[in-house]
Amino acid sequence: MTTVALDTGVGPLLRSWREQRRISQLELALRADSSARHISFIETGRSRPSEDMILRLAEHLDIPVRERNALLVVAGYAPRYAQTALDDPALGALREGMERLLQGYDPYPALVVDGMYNVVAANRGIAMLLEGVAGHLLAPPLNAMRLTLHPEGLAPRIRNLREWRADLLAQMERQIALARSAELRELYEEVAGYPAPVGSDRAEGAGTAGSSGGAGSLVGENAGAGPASSLPFALPLHIEHGGQVLSFVSSIATFNTPMDVTVAELAIETFLPADRATADHLRSLTS
Repeated sequence: MTTVALDTGVGPLLRSWREQRRISQLELALRADSSARHISFIETGRSRPSEDMILRLAEHLDIPVRERNALLVVAGYAPRYAQTALDDPALGALREGMERLLQGYDPYPALVVDGMYNVVAANRGIAMLLEGVAGHLLAPPLNAMRLTLHPEGLAPRIRNLREWRADLLAQMERQIALARSAELRELYEEVAGYPAPVGSDRAEGAGTAGSSGGAGSLVGENAGAGPASSLPFALPLHIEHGGQVLSFVSSIATFNTPMDVTVAELAIETFLPADRATADHLRSLTS
C-alpha cells in the first residue's frame, strides 16, 4: 500500500501528523518527555531526531506502523517493523488462530480483511451472504467494499443501503486520513462512484451505522416492509437472503500492539444477529 508523501523531510512529516491530530507542540512535548523547543527544532529541520525520538513521537501521535517505517527511512534509519507475507511460515500460528475463530463463529458471518479491505479469510456464514453476487466480484482478490457497494454485489439486497453506504464511505475517509494511502483513495473514489441499483432511491444520503463499525462490512428502507431500521444500541445491517430479511450488528477486532505491518493492518469483523429470527434462520441453514 503506497503512502502519499507530503514532504521529503522527517520534520515536516511529523508536523503534519501533529497538526492532523490537533496537538500542540507543548502537549506533544509533555507526552514524549521532551520540550516544545526541541519539537519545534525537529519540525523545522534544525535538529535531527534520534530513532528513539521518532518512535516515541509516532507512538504519541498514534501513527500507523507502516507510516512509522516511512518516517524512519526518511530520517535515514532502517525500518523497525517487518512486513511479513500472510502465508509466511512465521505467521502460521496467527493464521491458525484466525481460522479457528472464524470457524467457531459459524453459522454467523465473520471475515478478516487487510488494510485495503481485501478479504484474506472468511467463514461459511460469509459465503452464504455472497450467494448471487456477480462472478467478477468474486475473483481474487475479493474486496469487501466492492462486494458490498457494487450494484452487482450485495447493494441491491441491502435494505438500509442509504445508511450503510454512508457509514462505509465515512469510515474509508477516516482511514485515508490516518494512512494517507493513494491506493485506498483510489478505491474510495471507485466505490463512491457506483450507481444506485436500478429503481432504487437508497444510494445517497446521510446517516450512520451507529456502532456497527463495519471494516469493509460484507453485507432506503421500503415503507412498511422489513424490520425496524434501528435498535436501542446500534443501527443494524438489513440484508435479504432466501426471501427473508436478516439483521446484523457488526464488531471489529484488531491485534494489540502489533510489531509487523501486515498484522497491524488486519481486522476481524464478526456479525451478530440483531434478532431471534436472523439467528434461527442461520442455524437452520447448517442444521
